[in-house]
Amino acid sequence: MKLVRYGKRTLQALLLMTLLSSGRDVMAQKSTHTFAIGDSTFLLDGKPFQLISGEIHYPRVPREAWRQRMKMAKAMGLNTIGTYVFWNVHEPQKGQYDFKGNNDIGEFVQMAQEEGLWVVLRPSPYVCAEWEFGGYPYWLQNEQGLIVRSKNPQYLQAYRNYIMQVGKQLQPHLITHGGNIILVQVENEYGSYAADKEYLDINKKMFRDAGFDCDLYTCDPAKDVAKGSLPGLMPAVNGLDEPAQIKALVRKYNNGKGPFYVAEWYPAWFDWWGQTHHTVAAEDYAGKLDTMLAGGISINMYMFHGGTSRDFMNGANCYDSSFYEPQTSSYDYDAPLDEAGNATRKFMMFRQAIQKNLPAGKTLPEVPAAKPTIILPSIHFAQSTDVFSILPAGKQSPTPLTFEALKQPYGFVLYRTKQKGGTKGMLSVKELRDYGIVFINGKRVGVLDRRLKRDSLEVTLPAGTATIDILVENMGRINFGPNLLKNNKGITSHVSLNGKELKDWTMYSLPFQNVNNISFAQKQNATASPVVKKATFDLATTGDTYLDMRDWGKGSVWINGHNLGRYWSIGPQQTLYVPVEWLKKGKNEIVVLELLKPDQENLQSLDKPILSELKPVGSDLSSVKK
Repeated sequence: MKLVRYGKRTLQALLLMTLLSSGRDVMAQKSTHTFAIGDSTFLLDGKPFQLISGEIHYPRVPREAWRQRMKMAKAMGLNTIGTYVFWNVHEPQKGQYDFKGNNDIGEFVQMAQEEGLWVVLRPSPYVCAEWEFGGYPYWLQNEQGLIVRSKNPQYLQAYRNYIMQVGKQLQPHLITHGGNIILVQVENEYGSYAADKEYLDINKKMFRDAGFDCDLYTCDPAKDVAKGSLPGLMPAVNGLDEPAQIKALVRKYNNGKGPFYVAEWYPAWFDWWGQTHHTVAAEDYAGKLDTMLAGGISINMYMFHGGTSRDFMNGANCYDSSFYEPQTSSYDYDAPLDEAGNATRKFMMFRQAIQKNLPAGKTLPEVPAAKPTIILPSIHFAQSTDVFSILPAGKQSPTPLTFEALKQPYGFVLYRTKQKGGTKGMLSVKELRDYGIVFINGKRVGVLDRRLKRDSLEVTLPAGTATIDILVENMGRINFGPNLLKNNKGITSHVSLNGKELKDWTMYSLPFQNVNNISFAQKQNATASPVVKKATFDLATTGDTYLDMRDWGKGSVWINGHNLGRYWSIGPQQTLYVPVEWLKKGKNEIVVLELLKPDQENLQSLDKPILSELKPVGSDLSSVKK
């Protein structure tokens, strides 16, 4: 109040002094450090620095939980966080950029700095990462003649547009600008894909143009370093854990010099639907970690914390054309920090190994207690709607259109054709991608599954005009290997009956990007069609929890508008993790899209996950109403 008496000019001067002082405080917080690649070690402020990093992917963790995960990283002994940057997250449609909310990579990096952590940034447009299309946005496939990971002009232009936007977000966070990003990776395991040094050099120059004026490096599995390294950049090795072998390999491709960095050290592995949950014994890898740190090796642990591939963002394995393996939504990875962000036995054993190799007298922070869990009240779904009753306007075409042609990234497309009935025979879908439920006149007659090479079934068309519906799910685009170039979704070729191609199709897009505008009936009607169900439940206390989906068939779940990911009763994942950050005291809303068992009405929860329960092939179709 006294400022008013000093007059307008005095007030302005005082405000200016306050702002200048505040600016000095910010600069003091962002104190200048130096980072360099020495002949044998990294140098931080001119002193040897052993990089002990762990990978965390910001889109796989609720933004509200980023800081907790970082505190856990510090407690295990990490001094650095590694993360990819995901092109399809930041440019979901051509020219439309998103760096907000859970996609705010700048805030993620800033938060790491506030927690005293350095960052290794991996902004290659290709990430692999068991992520949809390896991180590429779906719309690249609509660009005429575009070939990813090549010198193709259309690709390089799209790449340049994107990486310039990333540079705007992240240049202020580079160590060369007072930030905490100390290393930036060029491309990603390119030697496993090709060996074009000119292409890699274009990548390097593009990064420089985008403002990445810090140290750059490449990373490749041991067998591919020769193809994926670039003269003048530090080569990193993935997957090795023997110091002498690592040093020999790096020196071979780095003019006899170091430093020696394992950019992806694997203490665990990921899962895919229908196969056994992967675990790696903590005892086996704690000793290896100790040996590497004692041997002067810097590492980035892939993963330190996996989190969850929510929405429809899981990728798929397909190293050749003989199989297709979509990955689960849980990216728990058997990592040291589990899917919910709690310390595991592996975490504690790795912490001991790191503590053993710290400078004398340096101790680690106490490990925070495990987060509380709750069991939700039993949920009964009284509201439901048939998927066929919420179809949007259709798009007609003589032949089936792909997701890409419909400008739809993810979710489902219903393909419909009307044909003359009174016949039966083999209905075949050529190049189905990836999962299809077939209906004749609204009655479910079978399921097609790319995983099982099941692309045909016997059908009977009743007399008169018969309506054939095929509801197709994109189960995740391939994220690794040469089949990156074969990633269109939906019915990508044609449909035939007894060898005769069926024409005149209507496509209905069902992306399920949100479920807020769906109208529900107050009473469930008997149906054999896929359904969307809604319920509410009240909470007096919040905590992490896990939805028990074992009695359900296949689908996705939203809580308070957040897509938790996919479930599928074949396993191995049988639960869906619900973060405490997305629950609230009082009323909560849950929506389930159920494809196979529309009669399900009740849902329970657990206080721990089930990630390792497989069921026999076809069990997801048992007791299904037709």
